Amino acid sequence: MASRPHRRIPASLVAFTSAVLLVLAPASGSQGDKEPVYRDCVKQCSRTNCTGARLRGFESAQPPYMALTGWTCRDDCRYQCMWTTVRLYQAEGYGVPQFHGKWPFVRFLCFEEPASALASLLNGLACLLMLLRYRSAVPRQCPMYHTITAFSLVSLNAWFWSTVFHTRDTYLTEKMDYFCASAVILYSIYLCCVRTLGLRRPGVSSMVGVLLILAFTSHVSYLTFVSFDYGYNMAANATIGIINLLWWLCWCWHHRRALPYWWKCGVVVLLLHGLALLELLDFPPLFWVLDAHAVWHLSTVPVHFLFYSFLIDDSLHLLNTEKIGVKLE
Repeated sequence: MASRPHRRIPASLVAFTSAVLLVLAPASGSQGDKEPVYRDCVKQCSRTNCTGARLRGFESAQPPYMALTGWTCRDDCRYQCMWTTVRLYQAEGYGVPQFHGKWPFVRFLCFEEPASALASLLNGLACLLMLLRYRSAVPRQCPMYHTITAFSLVSLNAWFWSTVFHTRDTYLTEKMDYFCASAVILYSIYLCCVRTLGLRRPGVSSMVGVLLILAFTSHVSYLTFVSFDYGYNMAANATIGIINLLWWLCWCWHHRRALPYWWKCGVVVLLLHGLALLELLDFPPLFWVLDAHAVWHLSTVPVHFLFYSFLIDDSLHLLNTEKIGVKLE
């Protein structure tokens, strides 16, 4: 998930608040890649190095991991010319520009944005670890067992594509990252619906599930076949995120006296939305590696442990309630 004017990726149960949306205005380009010196550099490099014998030499010397992740000679030209332009900016006393919607990052092996890729991977590992802990602590008979397991798999898929996207930004990886992140937010709404209404009224949660599937299908179809509108995408994620936030907080408030662990859910929801505000601190990457987006992703890693602690407590509570014949709530 990279720090850029329009490329942002929501995490589990996180959505962009209106404040974050203010800094996510879509843009067709960035200051750095609009510079004539950058464009001329890329053209000259491509003409000189990306044809004939020099291209064959580049391909034969290219490490296998670079070839496997799709780095081309032209991509390498853009990378080298980016740093040429950055050095010129700094020599003239100007601030660091962005290129193609993101800050310049030092490439590590095949990783375009090493810190964000690592942070996404750590989030995925935390999610996997806590899913395994959940499955070992909660019997399959728990009413929420399968719904929570499915939610975890959707989250793992999103973190996988987030890692891939920050490793290599392409048309496909960008779209998969965005779409899978939206799926997490929509499924978290379904998870909340099942917990608050579905245990007593399964038909309601089924209807909501169908509506959410239709919403997701329409969202992806519009962005794929009509227009990939970054502003619309952010507004849509902000809207469903706010719905998710308010729904969970209402449930927490309603059960604050009956369930001693309610605070875990409240803290998780507020933390995730609050941590998203770190994106407002958008700044050129420290040491050309660590930017606000990476800091945001790194800050969400511990939240998984508290969230699954809540899910385990709540699942065991529901199981015990069901065993003694008390009406589920």
